[in-house]
Amino acid sequence: MVSEVDEQEVRNAVDQARREVTTRFDFKNTGSDIELGKEEITLRSGTEDRLAALRQVVEEKFVRRKLSLKILDWGRVEEAAGSTVRQEAGLRAGISSDTARDLHKRIKGLGLKGIQSQTQADSVRVTGKKRDDLQAVIAALKEAEVDLPLQFKNFRD
Repeated sequence: MVSEVDEQEVRNAVDQARREVTTRFDFKNTGSDIELGKEEITLRSGTEDRLAALRQVVEEKFVRRKLSLKILDWGRVEEAAGSTVRQEAGLRAGISSDTARDLHKRIKGLGLKGIQSQTQADSVRVTGKKRDDLQAVIAALKEAEVDLPLQFKNFRD
């Protein structure tokens, strides 16, 4: 299990949102802007309600590009220079040690025999002999309320 961010899709979503903001009438002369950094997205606008609309546009583009909204870690709205407001959204990637511990507990709680899990850097490796047991783990973790989007890689047939 990993939690990764597809940087190309994020870049495409931000570019689409930026293009929509430049063409929409309700964003004219509001100073609204979207900026993509290494690990965050910065939204700037003239008022808080325009900032909220800008955030909605970004989230819509993320959903259209099939990116999970769980990767966005929205910060608080801050006052910026020139009577504008700013909000940053961090891009979350990788599984932290606390989240990995929680995932291990969930996997052990399933009570499946022969299933083992271990943390490897920023991913969790789940091993087992039976494919049905591994699929049961995947199904259980997809249903669980985890703060990160999980991808399941290297599942051998």
